[in-house]
Amino acid sequence: MSQIDQKRVVAIDAYFRACNYLSVGQLYLGANPLLRVPLRPEHIKKRIIGHWGTSPGLNLIYAHLNRLIKDTDARILLVVGPGHGAPAIRANLYLEGALGEVDRRLALNTAGIGYLFRGFCWPREAPSHVCAATPGAIHEGGELGYSLSHAYGAVFDNPELISVCVVGDGEAETGPLAASWHSNRFIHPQRDGAVLPILHLNGYKISSPTVFGRMSRSKLEHFFRGCGYTPRFVEGDNPELMHVSLWKALDWAYHLIRLKKCESPAETLLDWPIIILRTPKGWTGPKLIDGQKSEGSFRSHQVPMPDVASNSEHLNILNTWLQSYQPEGLFDSNGKPSEEVLNVLPISNLRIGANPHANGGKVLKELQLPKIEDYAVELTFPGKVTLEGIRGLSAFLRDVIKANKSNFRVFCPDELSSNRLSHILEVTGRMYLGKILESDEGLSPEGRVLEVLSEHLCEGWLEGYLLTGRHGIFPCYEAFSLIVDSMLNQHGKWLKSCGEVPWRHPISSLNYLLTSYVWRQDHNGYSHQAPGFIESVIQKKSSISRIFLPPDENCLLQITADCLQSKNYINLIIAGKQPMPQWLTFEQARLHCQIGVSIWDWASNEDGDPDVIMACAGDTPTLEVLAAISSIRNTIPAVKIRVINVVNLFTLLPDDEHPQGISDVEFESLFGRNIPVVFAFHGHPRVIHGLIYRRPNPRRFLVRGYIEEGGTTTPFDMVVFNEMSRFHLAIDVAKQAPVSTDGVSELISKCQMKIDQHLSYIDKYGEDLPEIRNWCWSS
Repeated sequence: MSQIDQKRVVAIDAYFRACNYLSVGQLYLGANPLLRVPLRPEHIKKRIIGHWGTSPGLNLIYAHLNRLIKDTDARILLVVGPGHGAPAIRANLYLEGALGEVDRRLALNTAGIGYLFRGFCWPREAPSHVCAATPGAIHEGGELGYSLSHAYGAVFDNPELISVCVVGDGEAETGPLAASWHSNRFIHPQRDGAVLPILHLNGYKISSPTVFGRMSRSKLEHFFRGCGYTPRFVEGDNPELMHVSLWKALDWAYHLIRLKKCESPAETLLDWPIIILRTPKGWTGPKLIDGQKSEGSFRSHQVPMPDVASNSEHLNILNTWLQSYQPEGLFDSNGKPSEEVLNVLPISNLRIGANPHANGGKVLKELQLPKIEDYAVELTFPGKVTLEGIRGLSAFLRDVIKANKSNFRVFCPDELSSNRLSHILEVTGRMYLGKILESDEGLSPEGRVLEVLSEHLCEGWLEGYLLTGRHGIFPCYEAFSLIVDSMLNQHGKWLKSCGEVPWRHPISSLNYLLTSYVWRQDHNGYSHQAPGFIESVIQKKSSISRIFLPPDENCLLQITADCLQSKNYINLIIAGKQPMPQWLTFEQARLHCQIGVSIWDWASNEDGDPDVIMACAGDTPTLEVLAAISSIRNTIPAVKIRVINVVNLFTLLPDDEHPQGISDVEFESLFGRNIPVVFAFHGHPRVIHGLIYRRPNPRRFLVRGYIEEGGTTTPFDMVVFNEMSRFHLAIDVAKQAPVSTDGVSELISKCQMKIDQHLSYIDKYGEDLPEIRNWCWSS
C-alpha cells in the first residue's frame, strides 16, 4: 500500500473542489463561468435541470480512483449506477481532457468551461444522464438496477480489468440489483477480472430514505458478508478525513484483489472486497435553504434551488456555494485548471475516460464460425424428415464455443438442457465455483455457460460482455423474455445513440434465442404462453432491430450464423425445440433467409394467378398452413393457392420504413393487390396488421395467431384453442374461394367435424388424434 502524502491529499482536495464547482456550474450557470464578475440573474440558465445530490460522492470516488491508477497503473472501468450524476462524470472527463478529445469546444479554458456549463441539459446537447457520448462509459444509469450486472459482464475474460461499480443506495432497492450481488459467485480469479462495488450511501432517494441508508453498520456488514463480500466502511462529512479514509480503503481493496487473483485456486469461492461509502446527500452544498435542511436530505436530490434567477436570496446562496470551492485558486485567468489539479490525473492512456474496453468495438475480435453446411439437414423431399431443429443448432453453438474460447459465452436462465442445447456441454460446462457434488452434472469452474435463474442477470452480464467487445447469445423461454423487456428497451436506446457518436465502434449484436415457446408447453401451461416479446422488439428503431421466425433447422442455422456475425443489432430468433418436419434444403434455406420472404413454389398450385394466398411466419404456423393445404386439396382441388413463408418479419414493412423491408413492387409481386390472404402467425395477430397497414388493401389479410387462450394441453389443442389450426385455416380459405368452387360447403363441414372429433378424442385419451400426430406432407 502507498504511503499517504499530505501534499497529494491537498491536491486531491483541490481536484475534488474543482469537480464540485464544475458540477454545480453545469446545473445553474449559462454565463460568467468562473465568476469573474459578480453573479447576476442573467447569468443563470432559463431552465435549471439535473441532479446534484449524488454528484459530490461521485467526484470523491473519481478523484481517488485517479490517485490509485497513478500509483498502480490499474486498468479501471468505471460503471456509474447513479447515472443522473452526469454533472460529476462530465466534470471529471472535462478535467482529464477526454471530453475535449471528442469535442474541441470543450478545451481547458474559460470558453471550454462556458460550453461545458451551457451545454449540459441544453436542448439537443448533453443530456441529464451519462450516455453513449460519454467517454469511458458503458452504462447510462437512467433506469436503475443494471449497473452491477454490467460491471461483472465487462470483466468476464478480461483478467487485467477492474470494474469499479458505484451503486446508489436507491438503485440497491431494485430487483435486478438485489440479484446482482450474487454475481461474485461467477468470477474465475485467474480467467476474469475483478469487480469492486462501491455502495454509495447518501441516505435518500427522490423524497424518502433508502433501506440500506437506514441500516446499522453491523447489519450492513452481516448482509454483505452473507453475500460473499468483505466490506470496508468509509464514512463521514469532513473532506480532509474522508480523503485519507478513502485512500486507505482503495489501497486495501486493490491489494486484496491482486492477492486473491494471484494466490487463489481457480475453483475457489472468494470473498471479494466491497467499499461502503457513506456521505451526506448533496455534500458540500448549502446546509439550509429557506430554513429547511438541504445537505444531508432528500431536498438536495435534484436542484436544491430551482428559482435562482427570480429569488435574490437564492442567488446569494448560490454565489456563496460556488465561491466556497475557491475557484480563483483552481483555474487561472484563462480558465486553465491549476497544475495542482491536473497533477492528480493519470497518464493519458490510463485515464478512466480513455479506457478502450468502454468502446468495445475498438477491441472486438471477429467471431470464428464453423461452416454451417456441416450441420445442415439433408432433404430429398419437403417434410419427410422430422427432428428437433434446435439440436443441430446446439452442435453448431458447441463448435462456436470451441473455436472462440475466450470471447464467446452463453448466458441462460437455467434452461440450457430444457431448451435442447446440451451439445454445448460436450466442450464446456456450466460455470460453477465451490464444491461439486457427485450428483451434479455439467458443472465446471472453467465453464463458458453462465446459468442463473434471473433473466435480469443473464441479460445484464451479456450486455456488459458485448459492450466491452465480446460475443454471446441469450437462450430463454419465450414467455419469460418479457422479464427483460425494459432492459431490451434501454440497450436499444444505447445502440441507437452509439450510431450517432462518430467515435463509437460497432459492437456485437444482442442475440436472443427464444424457444420453449407459446405453442409447445408440454410440462407447463398458460403462464408460459406469451409471445409478446416480438412487440417489444418491433418498437425499437428500425436501424437496430431484426426479428426472425425460421420455419426449420436449415433456416435456423442460416439465421443464427448471420446474427452472431452482425453488429449493433438486437436480433430476435424464435424457434421450437420439439420434433418438427423439415422443409427446405440447405441451399433453399440460404436463398430464403437471404430474401427474408418468398413463395414456396413446391407447396403452391397457382401458376402465377392465385385465388387465395396462404402465408405463414413461424415453424408451428408453417406446419399448420401446409397441413391445411392437404385438407383443401383433398376437397376443393380447383382452388389455386400460393404459399408464402416469412422468415424475416420486417420484410412486411415498406423499405422506406425499415432497412429490412421490401418495396411496394416486391410486396405486390408476392401478395398481389386484391388477392385474399390467410396468414398464420406465431404471435398476436395485431402484429401483422400493424406491419402491413400501409400495403395495398390491408383489410384483405385475415390473420390467425395467439389470442391469449391456452393451458396445459396437447400441442394441437393449443392451435385449436387459438383458432389457428389447419382446420380453421382451411375454413378461412374455403370462405375466400371463388363462388363457383365446388366442395366449399363440404370442406367447411368436414373441418368443423374434425375440430369436434379432436375435442372428443383429447378428452377421452389425453393426446392428439393419430392423424394429427402422424401427418406428413405430400405434394
